[in-house]
Amino acid sequence: MSDLLANPWFYATSIPAVALVGLSKGGLGGNLALIGVPLMALVMSPVQAAAIMLPILVLMDLVSLWSWRGRRDPVTLRNMLPGALVGIGTGWALASVITVSQVKLLVGVLALLFVLRWIAQLAGYRPPQRAQSPVAGNFWGALSGLTSFVAHAGGPPYQIYALGLKQDPAVYVGTSVIFFAIVNAVKLIPYMALGQLDTANLAASAVLLPVAAVATLAGAEMVKRMKPEIFYSVMYVLMLVISLKLIHEGLAGGA
Repeated sequence: MSDLLANPWFYATSIPAVALVGLSKGGLGGNLALIGVPLMALVMSPVQAAAIMLPILVLMDLVSLWSWRGRRDPVTLRNMLPGALVGIGTGWALASVITVSQVKLLVGVLALLFVLRWIAQLAGYRPPQRAQSPVAGNFWGALSGLTSFVAHAGGPPYQIYALGLKQDPAVYVGTSVIFFAIVNAVKLIPYMALGQLDTANLAASAVLLPVAAVATLAGAEMVKRMKPEIFYSVMYVLMLVISLKLIHEGLAGGA
């Protein structure tokens, strides 16, 4: 790990990545957090990037749970959490056979799909309203658990199901906070079992924690002062560039 902490590119990618996740948790929206692992994966294994990010996410979740306490939809949680646990278990089972190139390709494709979804929303697409469904909820919950395990990218599958419910915004956010707090806490078990939360990765997490704290507070202030459409346009363009690079490396078999 001394080599990683001595590498200036570690800070050049990890500090912006953690800052963006912190801004997301601070109020600029959960979608912003998706760029974290892909950005860090430019200079390290996406598996290691996810491991370094996980403890930071768990601590951020604790703050979010307090901030959004009392705001939840128990039905959504009942319909999605069992599937999410299955998705996490599936990611754990496949961890020993998935290569770094395959993970880069998967992370790149997920990021690209989310950029395309943003473009569709700009063009006027709105998810149709749906009723609660245990079958649909567990399907999207499982996909969210799997993508969250691989790259902390469980947001889009969760949104595909939950946004269609047309919940009150506070209930939607509060429910998603509980969902991902549970998912991230459960992920600690397989990550530890796989040896990803070793002292080296935890040391890197500790170095980045102050960035996360400052960015989370800054996110709340930026919500009040900055035009979101400008900020998000820049972030999605950056995500597009990163996704294409990761897809290229994944197809080329580069580590």
